[in-house]
Amino acid sequence: MTIKQRYEGILKIFQETMPEAGTELHYDSPFHLLLAVILSAQCTDKRINMVTPALFERFPDPASLAAAGEEEVYEYIKSVTFPNNKTRAIIKAARMIEEDFGGELPSDIDNLIKLPGVGRKTANVMLAVVWNKAAMAVDTHVFRVSNRLGLTDNSKTPLETERTLLRHIPEELVSTAHHWLILHGRYICKARPPDPLLQNLQRPPRAFPRARLAALNRHPAAPLPPSLSSQPPPRPSPSLPSPSGAAQPSFCLRARALSHAASALAAGWRFSAGCLAAGKRISSAFSSLYFALRLLFSLFSAIFAFNIGN
Repeated sequence: MTIKQRYEGILKIFQETMPEAGTELHYDSPFHLLLAVILSAQCTDKRINMVTPALFERFPDPASLAAAGEEEVYEYIKSVTFPNNKTRAIIKAARMIEEDFGGELPSDIDNLIKLPGVGRKTANVMLAVVWNKAAMAVDTHVFRVSNRLGLTDNSKTPLETERTLLRHIPEELVSTAHHWLILHGRYICKARPPDPLLQNLQRPPRAFPRARLAALNRHPAAPLPPSLSSQPPPRPSPSLPSPSGAAQPSFCLRARALSHAASALAAGWRFSAGCLAAGKRISSAFSSLYFALRLLFSLFSAIFAFNIGN
C-alpha cells in the first residue's frame, strides 16, 4: 500500500463516518472563538464550554476585555487550567487587537501568532474554523493519531506533522480533516492502548515483515499466501529436563545464573560504597566480610552457570 492509497482510504472512511465535523467549542464570534481556543490549552472543551457563556456575555468584544482588570476576569475562568496565566494572556491579546489591529481580529497566521497566548496551533484553528483556510492545527490528538494511522512516519515535532499532512491531504479537505483527526483521537484512538474492535484504521505493528505488511494492507480479511504465512522452524537448542518433565533451554538457565551473579556482585559493591559514602560507623572488617561473601556467592553462581552449559 502506497502512502497515497493510505491517505485516500482513511479520508474516505472519515467522509463516510463523519460527513460533518467541526469544533466542539461554543462561540458566537471570531473573537470569542479566539478566547475559547486560548483557554482550552491543556484543558477539556467541556470545561471551557461551561465557563465561556458568562465570560462572553460580560466581554462581548475586544474593547470591553481590554479595559477589564485581571481580578475581574480571573473570577470567570478560575476553574480552567492555569487561570492566572490565561487571564493575563486574553487581556493582553484583547489590548493588542484594539491597539494594533483597530479592534479587528487579524486573518493571517503571521499576525495571529503575535497575539499573547496564541501559538501556531491556535492560529491554525482560527484560520481553519473562521476563514475555512487550508490550515492544519496539530494538537496532541492530531500528533498521536497521524502517527498511529501511518499518515506520518514517526514525526518528531508538531510542525513536521503539519507539513506532512498538508503535503498529502487535498487542500479542500484540510480544514475538515483537522476535525476528523481530533475527534478520532478524542473518542476512539485515545492515548491509552485502543480497543481492538476499533482498530480498523490503525496500521499493523512495525514488527511484521514488509511482505506480510503489504499482504495485510492489500487484503486485510484474506488469508496470507503460503509463502508468507509459513515460518521456518526454530533452531534447536541444547536443553535440560526440568523437574516437571519439560525441556528448558540451557542458555536460558545460564543467562539466569549469570544474572544472579551480576546482581549479587553489584549489590555487594553498592553496599560497601554506600557505607563509605554515608560515613556510617560500621567496622571495616564487617564491611569487608560482607563484600567477600557476596563476591564468593557470585563466583559460585558463575561456575554453576557454565557447568549447566557443558
